[in-house]
Amino acid sequence: MKYHLIINSVKSVEKLENAWSDSDYINLLDRFGLANAETSNSEELLELLYLAISDFEPEEAAAIVLDYKLSKHLNKNQIDEISHEMLLDKISEEYADITLHHELYNINQLLNSAYNGTFPNAKATIITFEITPNKEITKEIVLKALCVTLANNNVIKRLFVDQLAGKEAFDEAEDIIWKLESKENNTYALTTSDYWMSRDEFIDAEFDVNVLEFEEENE
Repeated sequence: MKYHLIINSVKSVEKLENAWSDSDYINLLDRFGLANAETSNSEELLELLYLAISDFEPEEAAAIVLDYKLSKHLNKNQIDEISHEMLLDKISEEYADITLHHELYNINQLLNSAYNGTFPNAKATIITFEITPNKEITKEIVLKALCVTLANNNVIKRLFVDQLAGKEAFDEAEDIIWKLESKENNTYALTTSDYWMSRDEFIDAEFDVNVLEFEEENE
């Protein structure tokens, strides 16, 4: 199907709003040895958590936060390895499980703030754009459409050639795009990792694209 897109803005951000809840802060404080912090407000809880985290060695602190957020997805050996690799900024390269990228980004940024830059400062990308026709818009459609205006060395274009061409299902789109919000007047806001789409990779601000959808063959 053919679409017309207008990109209104592409921003790089260092923190995402509402990435952590007060409940997360309280639970993490307990894991870092500071229990019974329920009476503090969000800002106080976060400052307490930064202090608690900074009392630990970076890799040890990373392992604690990783275990809290991702113990359902990772075993102890994986958590120990990632806690080391995070300091070397190798999350994306070493761990290809796209479903974890969003959580790893939030963990990295929390630790980066707690240690005043010891952890690499990863970035997220927020794109606002208009798309017409605005009908049954999905993450897959948006990702395929936006890739038309991305530089040829973009990692999505290199890793998902068949998916973008409609030859294979593009299930990964659900995790590559962290958030897709519908605004007014055919406008959307998309949040993803700078690893997937960075501000300097965008070429055209307005363009037409023919999105090829994957169709399963009937046996």
